[in-house]
Amino acid sequence: VQLQASGGGSVQPGGSLRLSCAASGFAVNSYYIGWFRQAPGKKRELVSCIGSSDASLWYADSVKGRFTISKDYPKNTVYLQMDSLKPEDTAAYYCGTDPYYYCSGPPNYWGQGTQVTVSS
Repeated sequence: VQLQASGGGSVQPGGSLRLSCAASGFAVNSYYIGWFRQAPGKKRELVSCIGSSDASLWYADSVKGRFTISKDYPKNTVYLQMDSLKPEDTAAYYCGTDPYYYCSGPPNYWGQGTQVTVSS
């Protein structure tokens, strides 16, 4: 199982970014996959999670209505569309999964972090 996260960058408040988590070694419709973030000095937190069948979607209250998680099956990739970004969204973002991950607790497989900086 390998995860490759990308798409981070620097944007102004109110801007948008789309993060990608490219999966290999498994199909994204097989496992639940989560997007996490970790700001300096803070614990890593779950931001959003999608079930194996897409029927299960979960968002942290802090991003609900602004972030959208989705899958692209042909590309075997999970996306996190982030709109109306705020300075408090600044963090390193990670995707994670494992066969027994169900959007609770830390998964065993992680992608490398991609940095998101929201600043004017």
